[in-house]
Amino acid sequence: MESSRANRGWWDRNADEYQIEHGTFLGDDRFVWGPEGLDEVEAELLGPPEDLKGKDVLEIGAGAAQCSRWLAGQGARPVALDISHRQLQHALRIGGPFPLVCADAGALPFADGSFDLACSAYGALPFVADPRLVLREVRRVLRPGGRLVFSVTHPIRWAFPDEPGPEGLSVSGSYFDRTPYVEQDEEGRAVYVEHHRTLGDRVRDVVASGFRLVDLVEPEWPAWNTSEWGGWSPLRGNLIPGTAIFVCVRD
Repeated sequence: MESSRANRGWWDRNADEYQIEHGTFLGDDRFVWGPEGLDEVEAELLGPPEDLKGKDVLEIGAGAAQCSRWLAGQGARPVALDISHRQLQHALRIGGPFPLVCADAGALPFADGSFDLACSAYGALPFVADPRLVLREVRRVLRPGGRLVFSVTHPIRWAFPDEPGPEGLSVSGSYFDRTPYVEQDEEGRAVYVEHHRTLGDRVRDVVASGFRLVDLVEPEWPAWNTSEWGGWSPLRGNLIPGTAIFVCVRD
């Protein structure tokens, strides 16, 4: 609950700055899986675009709903969910023919078996203390055979400083240290929380929540992408993975 409260407040306060800083890279209707710029158009992790038509899709941690907007363009029926009301106001500002829902991913306000697909590009899962709670909720609202694809910070990055330059290339901590990253206010209250889990932890979370892991994608940094985003950069991206994408099926 503390993580949810902190991150709801942080994203409400920082949504404007985030959209100004990253809105051009994300676009209004692109489906980008992470700072490397891997696009669903080429990745097809949710399936061929022509197969998305008529599918009910839940986007978790949608932000300004760029991914949902792209899905709608393929003929899918997306629902964009985010814990931050301010992020969804940006989604409303850009517009789109799909519902926006402000809710916690750990308590999805949908009936069992409501969706064919679920997706999350750096949404919810890096910020929750109990990822299995979220994964089980997603499994509940998916129909049998439904697919979940989600991206998170690659766990190996937690061993390195969050710096894009040469100073970020030396290991500064233990990969196995699962202590969350927490920012606090003057009174010691958490105002931003991001939880670290190893690659093995993520796989076990997926399996324990009733999914079958069918692919694990580690995007390589493309030559065209010269941008920096936090600790992501061409320098680091050519040496260590920055994103992990899990492709899961609900049997």
